[in-house]
Amino acid sequence: MYLGVDYYPEHWDEKLIDNDLDRMKNMGCNIIRIGEFAWHLIERKEGKYDFSFFDKVIEKAKNKNIKIMFGTPTATFPAWLAKKAPSILSENEFGHKRVFGGRRQYCFNSDTYINYTKKIVERLVNHYKDEKDIIVWQIDNEFGHEGSDMCYCTNCHKKFQTFLKNKYENIDNLNKGYGTIFWGQTYNEFCEIPIPKPTITTHNPSLKLDWSRFRSYSINKFAEIQIDIVDNLKGDHQSITHNLPGGFFDKAYDQNILAEQLDFVSYDNYPVWGGLKEPIEPAEIAMNHDYVRGLKNKNYWIVEELMGAQGHNVIGYLPRPNQAKMWAYQAMAHGCENMLFFRWRGMNKGAEQFCYGIIDTDNKEKRKYKEVNEFMTDIKKYEDIIKSPIKSDIAILYDFDNTWSWKGQKQSIMFDFTTELMRLYKPFYNLNLNIDVIDIKKDFKKYKVLAIPVMQIIDEKLKMKIEQFVKGGGTVIFSFRSGIKDRNNNLYFGLENPCLIKELTGITIDDSESLQEDVEISSFDKRYKGKANVWRDIITNYSAEILYKYTDDFYSDKACITKNKFGKGNVYYIGAGVDEDILSEIFKEIIQKYDIDHIDSPRELEVYIRYYKDKKWLFINNHSDKKIEYKNVIIEPYESIIKKYEFIEWK
Repeated sequence: MYLGVDYYPEHWDEKLIDNDLDRMKNMGCNIIRIGEFAWHLIERKEGKYDFSFFDKVIEKAKNKNIKIMFGTPTATFPAWLAKKAPSILSENEFGHKRVFGGRRQYCFNSDTYINYTKKIVERLVNHYKDEKDIIVWQIDNEFGHEGSDMCYCTNCHKKFQTFLKNKYENIDNLNKGYGTIFWGQTYNEFCEIPIPKPTITTHNPSLKLDWSRFRSYSINKFAEIQIDIVDNLKGDHQSITHNLPGGFFDKAYDQNILAEQLDFVSYDNYPVWGGLKEPIEPAEIAMNHDYVRGLKNKNYWIVEELMGAQGHNVIGYLPRPNQAKMWAYQAMAHGCENMLFFRWRGMNKGAEQFCYGIIDTDNKEKRKYKEVNEFMTDIKKYEDIIKSPIKSDIAILYDFDNTWSWKGQKQSIMFDFTTELMRLYKPFYNLNLNIDVIDIKKDFKKYKVLAIPVMQIIDEKLKMKIEQFVKGGGTVIFSFRSGIKDRNNNLYFGLENPCLIKELTGITIDDSESLQEDVEISSFDKRYKGKANVWRDIITNYSAEILYKYTDDFYSDKACITKNKFGKGNVYYIGAGVDEDILSEIFKEIIQKYDIDHIDSPRELEVYIRYYKDKKWLFINNHSDKKIEYKNVIIEPYESIIKKYEFIEWK
């Protein structure tokens, strides 16, 4: 098991390196991550490469038996390059060049930048390909983070037009697919097509979706260029990864395509960051881990695990004693098998002065150092369990075409895609179930239950795949606005909503409404009541059973939640942004039907099940600032416990 820290020795006097490495080693480290922002240090002047600094750092680490993850430094190019070739700088939607000074300001479609990237990566990897203690190459840093997924420059515009020409072959196909007859937007040539910079009203929805697809293509192509270089030059003992930032569904690129090219996926786990009053909820932290694990359907690394408060300009919530340590245990429960903490020491200069590390600029070993030491010492005992595969009977499905479609037309001012995904994820999470979060293109035959949030784009291929799953005995849960659009991001013509899945769901949707205030719903027998918001579909059932109806005067005979028998399976349709308590009851009935292994626990106590050699292990994490008594065990605030199932008193 690799446990380590992100280390930037170039930020400090070289005299500190030996002492730093000794203290890291004493803390439990056996790996450091270096180099990803050090292009200028390696190439101070064009074509003049100097690896002497990192040669010394690596030699010192080797003497301590500490392995290395080395990052290609292309996320922060040198000032001399920006001066020489300003065309490499990306451009925002208002036509303003992003100036040198931040990070990731490059254009993914700049041929000039691609050429310089090739040079630095080739020289770096070639220099260290035989270094036995460099075991991993990290490609760039957090692709698409902080708005770097978008560029509207001339390079991008021309390549977007080429992208469309390659896709549609002739302009008539594009005009037909987009419906450009509307608003007189018909094109005679591909060179007439704009990129979606600000205009009056809005751009064509099909254009906006293709623009997101193009951004995804651009980023993944840039990654592929680096990955191919590293793969061709690296030593056989070296592997390739990339560190994904959070906010997956807000990014304009499909990380599944990137993941296919990597030996393993890495993730930067920040449950809180600058400006947040409190961390994101435990269920969303868990979902992020399940998403990362789902990219390759196997366990992953975390290469930035938060330990201190974070902020560039505004500082976020300070993790309470043991809270950040607990997040590290939670990550290990959900499939992380190697972990590096961010960062060894907070920097006293530059933009991340307020991104605190394991030790602060006073250079003293205090509470955070002790917590990391305790974690590293303890977690090594469970390496075999942690590296075992995770089996899930439940999957949450997503599709980036669909998320990008929603981004272009959110339809309700209250709509947020991640919130709607969490609406279907959280009731399962509350039952301490193992859940996979996967792309629709992956094989999902092995699951028993599929939850498919707000999947408005459903084509014939996806419909058939879902139908086969349900006919075989599986259960599918759709939420509102499902199935209304085709793959061109256009509404279906001549079909009643939910269009291709009408038979599957056993319903028709007569009307729909964007909600800004809650509406009341009740069970068919009126015994249970709840609230719904964001959106509602006004449903008529023809073969489905009504579980919940609306209660207001105009729609009191219309369904909100339905259940339809189809083949050997069942299909649920959640026609509104229904509250958690109602969904929890319905979802619990579903998992009981399949006898899926689950555990009831207090809401703030996560009890994650892992299996190893036919034994059940529990990763118990207290996400609250209060003691929780559970099965005659006292779990302290933010405490984590790993125990065999039979060692808990089940009374």
